Amino acid sequence: MRVKARKTAFLRYFWIMNNAIKYLLNMKRLPIVIMMVVAGSFLAFKTMGTGFKNPAPPPTKYEEILKLVGEMLTQAHYSPQNIDDAFSKKIFKKYLAELDPEKNMYLQSDLDAMKKYETRIDDEIKGAPVEFFLSAGKLFNTRMEEAARMYNDILSKPFDFTTDETVVLEADKLNYPASDAERKDRWRKKLKYMTLERYTDLLDTREKNKGKDGFVVKTDEELEKDARDKVKGIMDRTFERFRFKFSDDDKFNIFVNTITTTMDPHSEFFPPVDKRYFDEEMSGTFYGIGASLQYDDGNIKVSSVLTGSPASKSGEIQPGDIIMKVGQGKEEPVDLTGFVVTDAVKVIRGKQGTEVSLTLKKSDGSIKVVTLIRDKIVQDETYARSAIVKNGGSKIGYIFLPEFYADFDHPNGARSYVDVAKEVTKLKDEKVDGIVIDLRNNGGGSLYDVVQMAGLFIDEGPIVQVKDRDNKASVLKDKDRSVLYSGPLAVMVNEFSASASEIFAAAIQDYNRGVIIGSTSTYGKGTVQRNIGLDPETGFSVSNSELGTVKLTLQKFYRINGGSTQLKGVSSDIVLPDNLEYLKVREKDDEDALPWDEINKASYTNWTAGYDLKVIQQLSNQRLENDNTFKLIRESSEWLSKQNEEYSLQIDKYQANQKKVRTTIKQMESLLKLNGELDVAALPNETNRWANDKSKQDRFTQWLKGLQKDIYLDQTVKVMNDMINQQNLVKAKTVEAPVKN
Repeated sequence: MRVKARKTAFLRYFWIMNNAIKYLLNMKRLPIVIMMVVAGSFLAFKTMGTGFKNPAPPPTKYEEILKLVGEMLTQAHYSPQNIDDAFSKKIFKKYLAELDPEKNMYLQSDLDAMKKYETRIDDEIKGAPVEFFLSAGKLFNTRMEEAARMYNDILSKPFDFTTDETVVLEADKLNYPASDAERKDRWRKKLKYMTLERYTDLLDTREKNKGKDGFVVKTDEELEKDARDKVKGIMDRTFERFRFKFSDDDKFNIFVNTITTTMDPHSEFFPPVDKRYFDEEMSGTFYGIGASLQYDDGNIKVSSVLTGSPASKSGEIQPGDIIMKVGQGKEEPVDLTGFVVTDAVKVIRGKQGTEVSLTLKKSDGSIKVVTLIRDKIVQDETYARSAIVKNGGSKIGYIFLPEFYADFDHPNGARSYVDVAKEVTKLKDEKVDGIVIDLRNNGGGSLYDVVQMAGLFIDEGPIVQVKDRDNKASVLKDKDRSVLYSGPLAVMVNEFSASASEIFAAAIQDYNRGVIIGSTSTYGKGTVQRNIGLDPETGFSVSNSELGTVKLTLQKFYRINGGSTQLKGVSSDIVLPDNLEYLKVREKDDEDALPWDEINKASYTNWTAGYDLKVIQQLSNQRLENDNTFKLIRESSEWLSKQNEEYSLQIDKYQANQKKVRTTIKQMESLLKLNGELDVAALPNETNRWANDKSKQDRFTQWLKGLQKDIYLDQTVKVMNDMINQQNLVKAKTVEAPVKN
């Protein structure tokens, strides 16, 4: 009875909230919607919390988190799978693959021994004692130490690269080793391949520098030893990370995330610090010290310092400094041994005004402790920016938008649609003949911002449809009748244009408002997520908690033409072959992805375009047929995508294959750069946009130079010229037409 009451309460909450959202969306009050969702969520989850908790508290936080996550998935996920033995088997297989992605830690006998958990994970999700991940983790630690002894033993002796043998590194093509001997041989081949890579590089370096003053010519045996030492250094750092940065909590976080992403790839579990990092990346603002970091030979090194930041003002932090430890106030410093950059960043960032101490190893070898007070750091280089391209008598405005960012915590914080509107206005002031919006590699972001941004280019009308788990669809509309820009419009996309990018591209395409140019299709993420905190007191909350947060899939996107952007993405009007086409990187390549479907078409009126899309496509196809570049890109990309199946460990065969790979890659890099240069420049008042920060100004200059050699921008500008010419022709005919009396 209690279970049924819990579910009814949860579903009633989402029914109420969805209907409230629909009403307010129709009233054009989206900011109020956000506030109500937050307030309503808090009250609903607080009320529901007492119903969700067991009479007796779970023995550990692991049981508590897992049970809360399970209830959330079952009762609120858009399309939940049954949490049963079949689901349990999926998790069992997937989690072990997460721990041992190369299948060189566990033995087949380990899987057989853990088989008893294969159908128990669903019970753990429902409240049974959590045992599987602990057992798998303990066994992983044992096998990891065995592997450490193996790699040390293997790398202590020279390799024979004359033996004709091959190695398969693709885990999907491998079974778990049946014996210790087979596992050791798998490690031997992996390490031999890694050493062969470095050995042949050293041979090439020796050949190129032979005879130069000061260059020490080493023998083959010495170079082979150097190559093995390099591999040993890599393995030492990897296993240090396993020992010092792969605790039970880390393994549990992976376990929970395995469960959520099996429901669908975008339902994710965030431990508290990861959630904070996600929010910061989304807003473009964080509180830290203002230093860029890089991973260098096992160390976390300062690569640059932001002018005006705490790091810069201290005068004690310089590029090249190695950060050894990070302390929070008076707490014991955390040793960064085994950390990667992302982990180090999470430790260094924190609340504004708090103290952080860095133990630095300076370039001269001295050790220094520097204490800083965190302050607001704005990643303004990730915000929208524009440039002007002059081509064939036309002046084309170009807007780069890396993501649909939004600072939800600050009313006056950065908003992507506001910034794009500003860039459009600046380009209009420059009297551009057309505008290109570049959404390549834009993974999405704020739904509110994409709706508002699409509204800048149409009169009014629906932008996207959203359906919930009860099959109730709502339409998000632009109600502003004004149009900021009505001229020729093109949108650049690729395989990594996802979510909000796809909504924008789909709306522009469905309205016939502009031309979509790029890869055969975009990424294919057509689902909506919301963050729900796991609160130890109330069960659920809208804010992050000490237990973590789940980014849960609650709804699905649909185009205004009725088709979902899920799985299929948005197909380009003008297809330009690229180097990513044959790599399995899209949503459709994930076995846990939700399916494509369609709903009823929304009511909307097509934009009256001043061009014929079929003519534009014909002109583009003619150019591509006469341009051998894109044909070679397609052929080279397809060939390279097949080169990761099996590798020769015999040096002559390896070198022959690598020579062909290097030649193909070099050719590809050359092909991806325009032979000449596009006339691309900053807006007149922004030539020295970052004059007060040399490193930023240098990066801005490099960005412009990159655009000048961009073959895809070149083709887009040519398409834009076709659109402009057609539109001018239509206007001319309209003016010349006789007036009837």
